[in-house]
Amino acid sequence: MSSRRKARECALQMLFQWDLGRDAPAMVEELFWTNTLRTEDIELRSFSSQLYRGTVASVEDLDRLIQVRAENWRLERMSAVDRNILRLGAYELTRTINTPPVVAINEALELARRYSGESSVQFINGILDSIRKGMEASKIA
Repeated sequence: MSSRRKARECALQMLFQWDLGRDAPAMVEELFWTNTLRTEDIELRSFSSQLYRGTVASVEDLDRLIQVRAENWRLERMSAVDRNILRLGAYELTRTINTPPVVAINEALELARRYSGESSVQFINGILDSIRKGMEASKIA
């Protein structure tokens, strides 16, 4: 598994913990890195923390973006895993410039395969692809 994929996995785990507990984001991050064995990998930790902090900081905008595309699904009704995979994927799609859109979507799908089910993979793919298409359409307009 690549270091960046592991970093996304760590970011997802922190997001999940934050989403369920609603503790201060910094406290969640500190506890996570204190209790994980991956802290020796500086690049992994840096990228993971960047994704986590950015997603939490943008969560209201990301949730609105996801909600518009999740027809007939309220965020509260989604599983916590799927909701946070969508948040992380939407953050990478819309707020980062170093990750090509197809990679951001693929990485979110890999997280869904590992932590959720096949129906979630299709659901997440549909929403993130809709976000990607919306971004492309706004560039053309």
